[in-house]
Amino acid sequence: MEQELFDTLSQLEMRDQKERMQNLPSAERIRAMDPDAAKLVSMLAVSKKAQNIVEVGSGVGYSTLWLAYAASITGGKVVACELDPAKADETRAHLTQANLVDYVEVLTGDAREVLRRREGPLDFVLLDGAKAQYETYFDAVYKRLGVGAMVVADNVVSHEDELLDYVTYVQNHPKLESVTVPVGRGLEITVRISE
Repeated sequence: MEQELFDTLSQLEMRDQKERMQNLPSAERIRAMDPDAAKLVSMLAVSKKAQNIVEVGSGVGYSTLWLAYAASITGGKVVACELDPAKADETRAHLTQANLVDYVEVLTGDAREVLRRREGPLDFVLLDGAKAQYETYFDAVYKRLGVGAMVVADNVVSHEDELLDYVTYVQNHPKLESVTVPVGRGLEITVRISE
């Protein structure tokens, strides 16, 4: 499984670099998560022994692969939410290629609606969808986060202005501890510390 995973990740990394070098408009690129940041997210999920993992904004599945890899180690499951049906299909194809499809349920639609309809506790959440919606994504999962649950938001340094409200919100929330980690495009790592 690992060889198929790393081959698939490598293909996506090369595709992402090529699209960036060609200066394609953002909407036409796969916009894969920074490799070091994605690996860190996977390591955090493993260290938390996360069973119930949610990803908001799977894109074509680069970070989903890293979360699926974590779930394969912890025995957990990933629910990946993607608004664009074509990208969701591509995510499923990449998971199949990496032999990780059994660890992920890919759902198409607005993550806020998808997540509000679901129940059960969450251990780990990755936010990497529409930047203007991070606070509402967070609100959609907050009640399902127990003490110790972790939420990681991507792009908080590269999109600092757009995500300032989100970062301010989680860093000043009385039931959370949160820190900005300058890995990749910037991760905001948030842990629920009280009920």
